[in-house]
Amino acid sequence: MPQSSTVHAQTILVLNSGSSSLKFGLFEAAKDDNKDGNKNDEVLLLEGSAEGIGRADGCLQMRSADGTVNVQRSHLMESQTDALSKLAEVLAEYGHTRPVAVGHRVVHGGPNLRTHQRLTPQVLQQLKAAIHFAPLHIPPALDLIEQASKIFGDAEPIVCFDNAFHRSMPPVAAHLPLPQRYFDAGVIRYGFHGLSYESLVYRLGADLPKRAVFAHLGNGSSVCAVRDGKSIDTSMGLTPTGGVPMGTRSGDLDPGVLLYLMRSESLDADGLEKLLNRECGLAGLADGESDMQALAKRIAHGDADAELAVEVFSTAVRKYVGAYAALMGGLDLLVFTGGIGEHSEDVRRRICGGLGFLGISVDEHGGSTGKCRVMKAEEELQMARHCRQLLAGA
Repeated sequence: MPQSSTVHAQTILVLNSGSSSLKFGLFEAAKDDNKDGNKNDEVLLLEGSAEGIGRADGCLQMRSADGTVNVQRSHLMESQTDALSKLAEVLAEYGHTRPVAVGHRVVHGGPNLRTHQRLTPQVLQQLKAAIHFAPLHIPPALDLIEQASKIFGDAEPIVCFDNAFHRSMPPVAAHLPLPQRYFDAGVIRYGFHGLSYESLVYRLGADLPKRAVFAHLGNGSSVCAVRDGKSIDTSMGLTPTGGVPMGTRSGDLDPGVLLYLMRSESLDADGLEKLLNRECGLAGLADGESDMQALAKRIAHGDADAELAVEVFSTAVRKYVGAYAALMGGLDLLVFTGGIGEHSEDVRRRICGGLGFLGISVDEHGGSTGKCRVMKAEEELQMARHCRQLLAGA
């Protein structure tokens, strides 16, 4: 039988959903005498994830703050909401009090929702009205919000938007070269991975130089130009499909390619969406394989398709780094984060291999040297900070 944990008051549960996973973190406010002297920071109590949602080999794992695995159970979790229900059962089993707030990472809220905020009935209606901006992302987020409200009752629901960090982009970056009526309708560059980028700004603090480029590289990838701690441009645009090629997403394409596909293959909007988001990128170039570790093994055995896929990906990232250095008149720091950015030495070497003229290099193991750093993304922690501030009325 599990041992009952210490009761913690005023805890915040944050939920970070992906296409086939649900990451979570449970936090409490730091004590006044915490070692960093930062009274506003959060202390992690538990974290974990539900992986393989929709598959028979799904797994729910929960870890304590020191990394000790408290729970690891195989489950068939049919959906995000099913995974959340099983998570709630585990939290109750281990004696954790109900959270005072539940923070939800929402990829896109449309043109009228660009700041982290409490989920009021009005905000919920605006979010429902914005579904057409992210039809793959917003409906599952709404389902998760509804399920969390059922499970956690009085806990305050808070939405943290993944594009909020990019509100600081100037008009030259936010405007797409389309007629003004489309801009007025909200067809603009929003950018994403904002919570990851916010966490890097927070962690670097006074060590963040004037001109930095952050590269969040994972199954979804983007690059961001950061001047004085603010986003001034980013590779993703209206949706998370644009920018560099990703695991299964195409990244930027000549618009003529889409016209060609519509005409030659009679693809409608749904067909294009499926193709661009689930069958392109690394998977499109490497016979359906999108996992970077699997691609690395294939490269080691001389697989030309895998080599091309990884080189296309790395070259696209390098291009953005160079472009943003030009935009800012130089570069003081390049930060890699995300699953690939943190763990793939080969990809970091490929990207930095052509950036010596900027003073960017990595060591023989793909580690950080000089102007290059590798940092963990802390999206859940950043969400907890926003939730606590909103609860306090900040």
